[in-house]
Amino acid sequence: GHYIFETVIVKDFHFTFYVCFSSQARQDVEVDIYERLPVPFGLVRFGVAPDHPEVKSYGAEGNRSIGVPGEGLAGVYSAKDFVGWYNGLPNCRELSPDLSCETAVILGQGNVALDVARILLSPIDSLKKTDITQPALEALAQSQVRRVLIVGRRGPMQIACTIKELREMVNLPGTRPEMVATDFEGVAEALKDVPRPRKRLTELMLKTALEKPGEKEQERRNKASRIWGFRFFRSPIEVLADPNHNKIAGIRLAVNKLEGSGEGAQAVLTGEEEDVPCGLVVSSIGYKSLSIDPSVPFDSRKAIVPNIMGRVQQAAGLYCSGWLKTGPTGVIATTMNNSFDTARSLMEDMDSGTLDLSAAKPGSQSISALLEKRGVKPVTFSDWEKIDNVEMMRGEASGKPREKLLKVEEMLQVART
Repeated sequence: GHYIFETVIVKDFHFTFYVCFSSQARQDVEVDIYERLPVPFGLVRFGVAPDHPEVKSYGAEGNRSIGVPGEGLAGVYSAKDFVGWYNGLPNCRELSPDLSCETAVILGQGNVALDVARILLSPIDSLKKTDITQPALEALAQSQVRRVLIVGRRGPMQIACTIKELREMVNLPGTRPEMVATDFEGVAEALKDVPRPRKRLTELMLKTALEKPGEKEQERRNKASRIWGFRFFRSPIEVLADPNHNKIAGIRLAVNKLEGSGEGAQAVLTGEEEDVPCGLVVSSIGYKSLSIDPSVPFDSRKAIVPNIMGRVQQAAGLYCSGWLKTGPTGVIATTMNNSFDTARSLMEDMDSGTLDLSAAKPGSQSISALLEKRGVKPVTFSDWEKIDNVEMMRGEASGKPREKLLKVEEMLQVART
């Protein structure tokens, strides 16, 4: 949705709250937030993994295409849609991914890729206690997926996930890691020069991949029925079809080598290729923002609104926040801080007179009149509370924090009773 903050539009529900939170320190500011769906909290509701409720404190809307032949075959999904499916995003409700295969390949090695791997491999009893959707829970209970490979084009020193998410994979009940020892050649020696967070992350990976486990851990691994592993130095070339050409049978990967080192290292093709049989591919190679409206400046190459500290260029009084401001980088805390920066810019402009505060602006009144004129009946926050209550009551009946309504029509029906 678009959020109108007197003269301000912010496209990002989750992070609008951080902007508002900062701005509410001023008594002379009224904040109106507009959301496209009948339920608020964007990323908190639809993006964060259901087994990570502690993080639930507009992501980028477009998927970055893999750009290889065969990506349109049945069995290939973007992580955004796959996450939307198990989190109850209405337009992903009918995704119904086929989980009847043994091996799944995830392209990308960030936290979202690890979220997807963890959900695919988690014991069903632990998922039953989360707000994962009922259709996803039923599909995962029947899932035949036993092996998840998490593929990246660069090496262990460039992996994009954080240590918390890696530790969860390492300790995931009923699973054991499966790595390729040669992927880690030279990594231990390169560790002395890297910053501490990267060092700790890499050390955990090295320990998991190469060290002989202790007796207790070995016993745990022997009992494991499911496998996960990173595959480094690999880029997708083609999704391979089954003989009938109607669904996937595998993925062809190019083997890379690195030029340079550290964060700036580039993956370069070696000419070697490798085929991996699999029945599910989830692409988690990034998101990109889409243009909001032709009247709002947009850099389609960088997929951001051109801005300086959140101030939209060539558009006085217009501000932006979230990935629309920075591009799709960083974890929630990073984006929270950049939203506080946008709020700071806004308040500086109010104090310096850059924004004209002398004229009374109608704000939400003019929007309400416009919506009425267009025959749009908005859902108010108190209407949302009705939806919230129904979801929590349904969840309580099955021992979950909530059972989400999955259809917009159903949400509207509850909101208007």
